[in-house]
Amino acid sequence: MIAGGWITLFSPLVGAAVITLAGTRIGRRTAGYIATASTMIAFVAAVVAFVAALGKSPDARSQLSTAYTWIQAGSYQSGFSILIDQLSLLMMLIVTGVGSLIIAYSLGYMEGEDEERRYFAYMALFVFSMLLLVEGGNLILLLAGWGMVGLSSYLLIGFYHRRASAVAAAKKAFVMNAVGDATMAIAFFLLIKYTGSLSFSALGQVPAGNRWVVNIVALGLLGGAVAKSAQLPLHTWLPDAMEGPTPVSALIHAATMVTAGVYLIVRCNVAFQAAPHVENLAAVLGTVTLLMAGLIALVQVDIKRVIAYSTMSQIGYMFLGAGVGAYADAIFHLMMHAFFKACLFLAAGLLIHALGGEQDIRKMGGLRKLMPFTYLAFLAGGLALAGIPPFSGFFSKDPIIASALARGGWFGYLLWAAGLAGALLTGIYTFRLIFRVFLGEPSAFVREHLHTEHGEGPISMRWTVGVLAVLATVAGFLQFPPFWEPVSKWLEPVAPPLVVPTNAQEIGTLLIGVTMGATGILIAWLIYGSHRFRAPAASEVLEEKFFFDDLYDAAFYRPAVWLAAMLRRAFEEPVVQGSIVEVATGTRDAARWTARLQTGLVRTYVFAIAASLAVLLVVFVAVR
Repeated sequence: MIAGGWITLFSPLVGAAVITLAGTRIGRRTAGYIATASTMIAFVAAVVAFVAALGKSPDARSQLSTAYTWIQAGSYQSGFSILIDQLSLLMMLIVTGVGSLIIAYSLGYMEGEDEERRYFAYMALFVFSMLLLVEGGNLILLLAGWGMVGLSSYLLIGFYHRRASAVAAAKKAFVMNAVGDATMAIAFFLLIKYTGSLSFSALGQVPAGNRWVVNIVALGLLGGAVAKSAQLPLHTWLPDAMEGPTPVSALIHAATMVTAGVYLIVRCNVAFQAAPHVENLAAVLGTVTLLMAGLIALVQVDIKRVIAYSTMSQIGYMFLGAGVGAYADAIFHLMMHAFFKACLFLAAGLLIHALGGEQDIRKMGGLRKLMPFTYLAFLAGGLALAGIPPFSGFFSKDPIIASALARGGWFGYLLWAAGLAGALLTGIYTFRLIFRVFLGEPSAFVREHLHTEHGEGPISMRWTVGVLAVLATVAGFLQFPPFWEPVSKWLEPVAPPLVVPTNAQEIGTLLIGVTMGATGILIAWLIYGSHRFRAPAASEVLEEKFFFDDLYDAAFYRPAVWLAAMLRRAFEEPVVQGSIVEVATGTRDAARWTARLQTGLVRTYVFAIAASLAVLLVVFVAVR
């Protein structure tokens, strides 16, 4: 089990290193094969570790392996350790399984790019970083993986570094995530001060009398989770991350980066249970984000941005589940989301690839008959996203909403109602996208620019989309509360639930949730499918994404630019640059006078030496 964990962790890193060191000695396609093979080897090792864990008792499924002492300072020491348990095993399977499919898809999507080697090295590094995050045996290694995921996302979002918008998006993602990194670092400093350790067990060892420490630690962890998972208010980087290649969007949004915050809350559930107000805050932030992102998705015209906002919304559901203590439900939805969201992104990539890079849905239409495979895959992902049975989202999203109902009180009922409203929005924006892209007659743009002479894309792209479409369709049967719950039982030793819905609450919420999703699809059909009703005018508030970018621009960017300009005028130019100019001028003048003394005449040098000796003689005589 442990050996499988180490192989899973280092296999993608070896792949990235081989591609980097080989450089131009290997072909572009070879680099893609190496990256794909390394992640697939990691997946096989994760499967072996999972099967080995199945044969053990629940108490024996958690194993910590330390390679060596990594950091030692005074009484504090931290080992390079991996923790293989029920939670990390599930995350390893998701990251490597979906990640290997996305990288294999890239073999066709990135064909002909100038810098394929760099791309595949970045992708393998990204998978390693995420595996380090989920396998790290202590909080310091988790933080190392956390930071490397941020670095990898910066490199991949800004892959087209000659495009100003891509560079700006990469910097935005890096800065927004750095805010969360800082809050996590504060939490870790407090843990070291009050417990002397950064092991996961230290999260439950803060003295009970220090309530403020417990709350600050939980808040620091929540800040990191909110930034990495693009939840309100640190969410604005995620839509801009669409500047990267489509497989990058799938990897970031489906299986790796944005799910890290959910993993962090579940992994550190002891700290959040000790700070119930912070846990409630996580549920509130997730709920507000799922509604806000769903509303914004209604007016987006970029196909990838619609899917991006749906990611924010679905991660909001996971935060809602983790915030009310339904940890297993949150992780199960994370798994199902990885399947259907990767399916949607990669199917969108087939469209973009066939249309020569076009992403505006207003230029699309009538693609159902022209690209039937892509249509079926997109439909499977869309039905799963909308929570329609028997597709996977139906089995994973509604149990989270039922857990909010089980929480009880006005707080739980409010979260429950908001979750159902989010299901309605999901049905509308998902099928607004499907109807506008695939139904009707082909648009003039489609007729002119569609290239499907050789099928709907290379086989490397189509088979991976097919696998994900099948998973989006059938994977939900892994768990169907309240009838069978193997995933919840598997995770219970690591993250025992705080709320357990009754059978009536589960079944009632499932029925209402499906009704809300189907109603959303019906509304989308009446407006965008049959055109019986006119689409309402787009709200400026939604088009401007609730003005968060403008707010941050006014609150942070403009004051920072003003302060920098003022310091440049008041200090840098007159003091720093001015002193440099004066020193340079003085040095130049001294050199000029020194040069005048260099006459090249021997008699002049002899006279200078004799005069100097005479002066020294007078000085010595005078001193005596």
